[in-house]
Amino acid sequence: MTAYNAIIIDDEKNVQEALKILLQRNCPNINICDTASSANQGRELLKKWDVQLIFLDISMPGENGFDFLDSIKKEDYAIIFTTAYEEYALRAIKTNAIDYLLKPIDPEELKEAVNKATSHLDLRRQNQDIQKTYGESLNNLTRQANEGFVYAPKITVIQKFGFQIIEIEKIRYIEADGAYSVLHLSGLDKVVSSRPVGDIEKILDPSIFIRIHKSTLINLNFLRGFSSFEGNYAIMDDQTELAISRRKYNEFKEAVSKYSKSIE
Repeated sequence: MTAYNAIIIDDEKNVQEALKILLQRNCPNINICDTASSANQGRELLKKWDVQLIFLDISMPGENGFDFLDSIKKEDYAIIFTTAYEEYALRAIKTNAIDYLLKPIDPEELKEAVNKATSHLDLRRQNQDIQKTYGESLNNLTRQANEGFVYAPKITVIQKFGFQIIEIEKIRYIEADGAYSVLHLSGLDKVVSSRPVGDIEKILDPSIFIRIHKSTLINLNFLRGFSSFEGNYAIMDDQTELAISRRKYNEFKEAVSKYSKSIE
């Protein structure tokens, strides 16, 4: 089992100690080198230790977690955010496919986040293209979070062997494929994501992206028509017909009505 050196940056001492205990009990391959109570102390620890993994609190006095990331060569590390629920910050984190833990930290979620973050770190070390994409995701994250954005112009799609950054405006529709999702893009390209449709839906603008079926989410900018011949169907710009479920039909009509008024 590969060992990883880690530091914890959190302004609450009790959180630092609780996380150390959880890691000792549940993640024996993680060696906690030290803890810091501020961004400045965290930078000093990075100079002192050969660190691979950073547990980083978002809300800290002075510099927050995003400010700290902007001050270091962030793509060289596996980052796991630890935070209480802050909607705008969590949306930014989810949009860019960065690992996070909600306080109080659940042991099973901790193990999953550590395994994911360290495996992605190993993957990035072997592939410079993936490393570059991860760096872009972190840059997008810090910019979006500090601007207090509502919905991001780009999302990071986690794939089996890396990441891909997708411009939101290019997503035509999204279909479920088991536990995965297929993003159909303009230009007839498509990308497979390891996240389910429901997870992706939460980070998209609901006035533009609407669920027409339990397995289908469409971008209204690419909707070209509607057919009720032998069922209800949304007709997309490439003439693809996507089934609208009975349960979603009224929501579809209402969303199209609001969308049409918004662009008049």
